[in-house]
Amino acid sequence: MKLATLAHRVVLASGWRRRLIALGAGALSAFAMAPYDLWPLLILTFPVLIWLIDGAGAGTAGVRSAFGAGWWFGFGYFFAGLYWIGMALLVEADQFGWLLPFAVIAIPAGLALFPALGAAISRLMWTSGPSRLFAFAVGFGTTEWLRGHMLTGFPWNSYGYALAAMPVIAQTAAFVGLWGLTFLTLVTLASPAVLADGREATSRPWLAPLLAALTLVVLALIGAHRLATIEVGRVEGVRLRIMQPNLPQDEKFRTSAKQAVMDRYISLSDRATGADTRGIRDVTHLFWPESAFPFFLEREADALARIADLLPPGVVLVTGAVRLEEARSGEHEPKVYNSIRVIGDDGAILATSDKVHLVPFGEFLPFQSFLERLGFEQITRVRGGFTPGSGRRALAIPRLPPAAPLICYEVIFPGQVLPEAKRPAWLLNVTNDAWFGNTPGPHQHFAQARLRTIEEGLPLVRAANNGISAVVDPLGRIVRALPLGQDGVIDSILPMPIEPTLYARFGDGPVLVLALLFIMLVLIVRRSNKRSS
Repeated sequence: MKLATLAHRVVLASGWRRRLIALGAGALSAFAMAPYDLWPLLILTFPVLIWLIDGAGAGTAGVRSAFGAGWWFGFGYFFAGLYWIGMALLVEADQFGWLLPFAVIAIPAGLALFPALGAAISRLMWTSGPSRLFAFAVGFGTTEWLRGHMLTGFPWNSYGYALAAMPVIAQTAAFVGLWGLTFLTLVTLASPAVLADGREATSRPWLAPLLAALTLVVLALIGAHRLATIEVGRVEGVRLRIMQPNLPQDEKFRTSAKQAVMDRYISLSDRATGADTRGIRDVTHLFWPESAFPFFLEREADALARIADLLPPGVVLVTGAVRLEEARSGEHEPKVYNSIRVIGDDGAILATSDKVHLVPFGEFLPFQSFLERLGFEQITRVRGGFTPGSGRRALAIPRLPPAAPLICYEVIFPGQVLPEAKRPAWLLNVTNDAWFGNTPGPHQHFAQARLRTIEEGLPLVRAANNGISAVVDPLGRIVRALPLGQDGVIDSILPMPIEPTLYARFGDGPVLVLALLFIMLVLIVRRSNKRSS
């Protein structure tokens, strides 16, 4: 079948056929993300979305039709890409299993409103010929930015992560961040849609995809040059060890298993990694994952004593741990924080950092008190929900430069991972992805954490319960890693940071310039078309 014939059928599709085409294109697009990284699929699916918007018609009815096509595309995309969220509800299926339809259907349905709005905005700006690619990028790029910020934000699997799977093109994030990479992904990978245009609409239909391909080649060359020429040093006198216990989620939070959990942590942390190694005595810093203990650490003197016995003189433990702050006068409930604790070789807690950006429905409920009175509770089952930290601050760890502490999905938010004060020297991410088992979720989480290193020019140390634990340099290159679903330890250097990137200095400013440029191009073409008609 000729491309023009296929495009014509998509443009003229109506009713359930139109919805099914959009749904299938969206679902197929999800495989462009980790762990599959089949980004060329977007060369097939984005043009289908372009043709669906072409067929939406004019006026208010056309905007509504485009909105519908965008919603079905988004529902397919988020359903196929985020189904694994439902796994968290099966950890305590007797309590939360009934919410499974909400996780796998209602969440994608809600998130699909953003691409639906993107399609509607695109239709309002729509033109004929190649210039509609810029309208498409503005519509969907803008609503992706909104998705990353509205209602606490959820920028998971934004389209820019597709091209970020290629290390050379991922370097573009150092200049324009994820959002700029998303705009570029939309405009370049949708360009084959123009090949189906008639000669009356586009005199040289091959030119748009050619320019798009050249753009990607130029970005790849710039990225390759960056990887080849920027030297990354190492912090002297530092040897890191990351312990990945790979504990099942139902065991990790079971209070009766606290002795077995500590035994596993102690044993793994002191594991020799070779014939000539001495276990923990070879390192200066030990890292454990998020919410490492099924108890409050301050209340378990025995656990702190065991940690002190484990740590040789001068070795420091950095671990995730739920923290309890007793109720003050006038308060009815104690406050519970999801925290990172720094522990010295004598078992003393030296520093603490609390999670700032909490997970809705996982760590807190909207309208917490009201919903609790109705019998609802968040997945972590903490009465009153977790309390957010008071602000993002650097974490001081003995014998290490200042770190930017990020707990779980705090690492997925572009431009929001650093303290507002002095720039830290590295990113620290502790997480527990065991909620989601051996699914695409942990792979996607790691891919997003990895892109933050390129955006900020800072290395990353990541400790995960079941994977992926890793050390990543400030160019996004993996220094050491443990795969998903494997227990063990990795020993590694700590890479040095590089100079602040363009994105680190100016944030989304360059992206705004790019979006305005696209809008200007669309407006110029629309004005020209009006004059010629």
